[in-house]
Amino acid sequence: MLSDPLFIFAAVACFVVLAILLFGIGTFARGGEFNRRNANRIMRWRLGVQFVAVVAIVAFAWLRARG
Repeated sequence: MLSDPLFIFAAVACFVVLAILLFGIGTFARGGEFNRRNANRIMRWRLGVQFVAVVAIVAFAWLRARG
């Protein structure tokens, strides 16, 4: 499984989602002008990367189930 490039891509995408989520939570907790300006942009980035991660996970599961 670790040699499968789609699995590695899905795992990296999940870690990128986690990093963006933690960054967004950190900026939200601090508040301030940066958060007001960029909160929606950070959320949109997270949603986009999360969509890619979910598609990669589903593709990996579907391809693995087929053989």
